[in-house]
Amino acid sequence: MTDTEESLGIIFGADDIRQSSLEHLARYSVLLRMKKGQHLYREREEIVTVYAVVSGTAALYKMNAMGEKKVIFVLGRGSLLNEEILQDLPEPVSCEIMEEALILAVPRKQLLALMETDARLMRFLFSSQSHKVRRLYRQLKNTTNATRGEKKMAAKLWKLARDYGKREKDGVRICLKLTVTQLADMLGTKRETASRQLKVLVEQDLVRYDKNTFVIPEPDALNSYFKE
Repeated sequence: MTDTEESLGIIFGADDIRQSSLEHLARYSVLLRMKKGQHLYREREEIVTVYAVVSGTAALYKMNAMGEKKVIFVLGRGSLLNEEILQDLPEPVSCEIMEEALILAVPRKQLLALMETDARLMRFLFSSQSHKVRRLYRQLKNTTNATRGEKKMAAKLWKLARDYGKREKDGVRICLKLTVTQLADMLGTKRETASRQLKVLVEQDLVRYDKNTFVIPEPDALNSYFKE
């Protein structure tokens, strides 16, 4: 099995696409090694490639009219990044590599052709898009003015701990090198504001932060703090 075939298996899984479809895509797909801080694509670019994360992490974000960044998703291993371009429209967001990543690049034309004959592939792509829509709904709920900033941060850190956490002796460590500035971008706020909000959580021993590493001593306690 080639590296490309193995990567396709990581993204689609044995039950989500026919073997013949995997073999077909392997002939046209390529692997890209990306460094932290590189952009895979930018908003409004017209591209003809669907990208997926084999390893590492990538952030999807938009810039507002004031030039401020709002991170929408942080996506890791096994995640499709831009299946929305199957609609043949420019990219609605930008994609920046957060940690050194291996990216699978699949031609849109090949995916569209296979969708006509592989129902499992079509269901997989719909499922990926539906998952993102559901996450957006939750984000919208957490961005209401009635929710205090530190509670929004608590919800975001709890989600990151669930998705990228590793259980250790003193709690769950978020396995991302994450700066306060990046966390502020995820919340759509200023770094200074995010720093004050983080201080509230640290003082209540809900979060520990040191050298761009976040540890959640008790995820259930952080979740309860957000919901109370």
